[in-house]
Amino acid sequence: MKAMLKKNLARYHTLTPTESRTFRLHIAYSIIEGIIAGVVILNDFILLKSLQGTKVQVAFLVQSASIVLLASVVFNEMLNRSRNRKKLLLWVAIMFRGPLVFLAMFPQSYEQLGNPVIWQHSFLIILFMYYLAQPMMLPTISLFLKNIYRHEYFGQLYGFATMTNKIVMLVVTAVFGIALDADHFAFTKIYPALGLAGILSIYLISRIPYVSATAANIKLALWQSVKNLVFEMIHILKTNAPFRDMQIGFMLYGIAFLLAEAMLSLFLLNILNCNFTTVAFYKNSYNILAILLLPFFSRLIGKLDPRRFGVFTFASLGLFYFFFMLTEYFPYHFQIGDIAIYPMLLLSYVFHGIFAATMSLLWFIGSAYFCKPTEAGTYQAVHTSLTGVRAIFAPHMGVFFLAYISYTGVFVIAILFLLSAILVLLASMKLKKVIIS
Repeated sequence: MKAMLKKNLARYHTLTPTESRTFRLHIAYSIIEGIIAGVVILNDFILLKSLQGTKVQVAFLVQSASIVLLASVVFNEMLNRSRNRKKLLLWVAIMFRGPLVFLAMFPQSYEQLGNPVIWQHSFLIILFMYYLAQPMMLPTISLFLKNIYRHEYFGQLYGFATMTNKIVMLVVTAVFGIALDADHFAFTKIYPALGLAGILSIYLISRIPYVSATAANIKLALWQSVKNLVFEMIHILKTNAPFRDMQIGFMLYGIAFLLAEAMLSLFLLNILNCNFTTVAFYKNSYNILAILLLPFFSRLIGKLDPRRFGVFTFASLGLFYFFFMLTEYFPYHFQIGDIAIYPMLLLSYVFHGIFAATMSLLWFIGSAYFCKPTEAGTYQAVHTSLTGVRAIFAPHMGVFFLAYISYTGVFVIAILFLLSAILVLLASMKLKKVIIS
């Protein structure tokens, strides 16, 4: 990390004044976003432990983060038509991040919680609005940065800002977990500040110089443009067999991921009786490993067919679920302060770290392998939209299966979906070569 810091600081002196100012704003934005990410990573456990939420509500919370991607096609077209992206970005921040301040009105103790249903539903609505901003914010922010950073510096500067973001997130997650164990309702004081901080971070990024394109040349109505894009996406899936196979594999993986994701916090609370500090520790452990492994896998993905890389990624997630569920049968653990160390659980999160490192690359880079550079945006739109499709039903599949079988059964089903995804990709590599004309 120190070597990377020196390298980036040395590069900083070669930047133009506009790039230097943008880099400062980018770093400030990344720090604030790291704080926010470090807090919201414990959302599901707050819903369960502090607000006494149900497994169905946790499924809705997991669903919220992905189902908003269904709107990404419409949002992207709205962004393309916007005459002033900076102003639009600020309004998005105010409308969708501002509501976090209403968590200051939530009860401050279990005695005040009373009938928790209204607070549980309010929490879900506010967090859904928070997630709804992401499909509009992230593409615009990347556009602003790409518009300023020269090509030879973009990757390094973006990477350094991302690394800063992750380190801040890790620290905040650990501190927030400790704070929640001291006061299960500490989130009512933290989240409102996050709402204001979230608006500030977007304001900072909006200070980056950018001239919005006018919408004067747009001739089609919004609905017609979206309709044409949807037909184009369907055409891609029909005609590009290797890409379609990759998306089938991703669909099977996504079902496994979403149906099991809601079960993880339920398992940690109901089976292992973990506290906030312990949950924060395990979430941090896999993120730290992912950060350490990213440079290695970044070099590797450029040398492999993404389908082969996907096999490795899906297998690592399957091993995570396998060792995670074994913790119920091998529950030996010991305490280090307030942290419960389960060797079997720790082993499972090693595989989660491998999965997190590889999926972060496969998600953003994999689609581009199957198309020309000019088609990358459309191919990524297909990939993103399908994520929203599986989010409609997959999280509730986990709840349904849990109602009739055990946690082990749910994780076994998830592993079977992952094995199916792996078989699809292996068959695709053997039968269908990638040809880009």
